[in-house]
Amino acid sequence: MRVIRVSDYEELSLRSADLIASLIILKPDCVLGLATGGTPLGTYRDLIRLYREGRIDFSQVSSVNLDEYRGLKPDDPHSYRYFMDQNLFQNINIDPAHTFVPDGCESDPASACSKYDAIIDRFPLIDLQLLGLGGDGHIGFNEPSDCFIRRTHCVTLKEETIRANSRFFQDKAEVPHQAYTMGIADIMKASRILMIVSGSSKAAILRQVLEGPVTPAVPASVLHLHRNCTVIADEDALQCCDRLCKDSQFILP
Repeated sequence: MRVIRVSDYEELSLRSADLIASLIILKPDCVLGLATGGTPLGTYRDLIRLYREGRIDFSQVSSVNLDEYRGLKPDDPHSYRYFMDQNLFQNINIDPAHTFVPDGCESDPASACSKYDAIIDRFPLIDLQLLGLGGDGHIGFNEPSDCFIRRTHCVTLKEETIRANSRFFQDKAEVPHQAYTMGIADIMKASRILMIVSGSSKAAILRQVLEGPVTPAVPASVLHLHRNCTVIADEDALQCCDRLCKDSQFILP
């Protein structure tokens, strides 16, 4: 696991966007695994800027998103499909038919999950999977558990996740309690993983992730087992990790 220390959120966003842009330039028909939430917003803004400057072209890119709230329609302002449309897809030249998000309107979890697995299986691999880090260590909506769930599944969200996500809703009571999420096996099959972490509120959990052990109680700890995982984190997020290394880049065994 390669860890890159940056000064602040703005530098984090720029570095992660540049890394994604480099992949698109090298492989114009790449498959991106994308994430929602507050942390990727700056990355998406910088990708839009690079597109408008004519430096990257999304016309051949495909994307698969990590997750979606169960029960929300695509045009619901709180849905992750809506989030992606507003904050990235509608501002670049990606083909909407090549952007995939779990179907939150599918009421049958088994059907919703098998359909999304079939979409993921269309692609030989995801070239780069972008991840944030939940306050309890979740990636996607893979919440702390006693096992790693391999493929797309319906998850009942932990109270901490509901509380953290309530900032995107007018009232905590509006936050859905279930979601469909890509499983750990499909995340780990990505050719490259990029996890971005910002802010002091993530410092304690990031330390657990970086120091180990690998355990489903801290889902992101599984990234230690990936062959090509990069973590970009700002000073605030790394404030509990000084004993690991103070350099701007370091490799964890």
